Amino acid sequence: MHTFLIFGILNILIIVASWRSLFTIKSHGFYRFFGWEGIAWLFAVNYKAWLLNPFSLNQILSWILMTIAYYLVIAGLLLMRKLGKANKTRNEKTLFQFEQTTELIDSGIFKYIRHPLYASLIYLTWGIYLKNPDIELFLVSIISTLFLILTSLCDEKECIHYFGDKYKAYIKRSKRFIPFIIEIETS
Repeated sequence: MHTFLIFGILNILIIVASWRSLFTIKSHGFYRFFGWEGIAWLFAVNYKAWLLNPFSLNQILSWILMTIAYYLVIAGLLLMRKLGKANKTRNEKTLFQFEQTTELIDSGIFKYIRHPLYASLIYLTWGIYLKNPDIELFLVSIISTLFLILTSLCDEKECIHYFGDKYKAYIKRSKRFIPFIIEIETS
């Protein structure tokens, strides 16, 4: 019962945060909604196991992934706020205000990865999964990760539309989620 209550509350918060992009299938926010839903379900199911067996291998790996997730989201948000020059003149209704950047950020964590916020969600997904891994939650984690990858692909199309060749050049010198890892071209 607690699982459904927690998921229901998280679901309401996710819908409130996502309402602007829920009906715009080509927006990155549409796919992000489903990634968030997967994370919410993982949390609702695994919250009881959060501190069980704190020195087990899966718990240690979980905390490592969630620490990386925390770092990525904080570093990404701080740089977006400091360097992104978010401006309402960008006027894209599906974007949060902090996403309405008018300057391409390619320093700090963005020098190495294009999507630190989505990478943080992927690390969070797997960190929560490892709290109490099982086959059903593995499938939820895979699906959530796939939606977050789709989110990043849509975001890249939006950024190419806004920033043009400058963003295409940035793609060539950065990685999507993990620095220094060869990635498959998806153009």
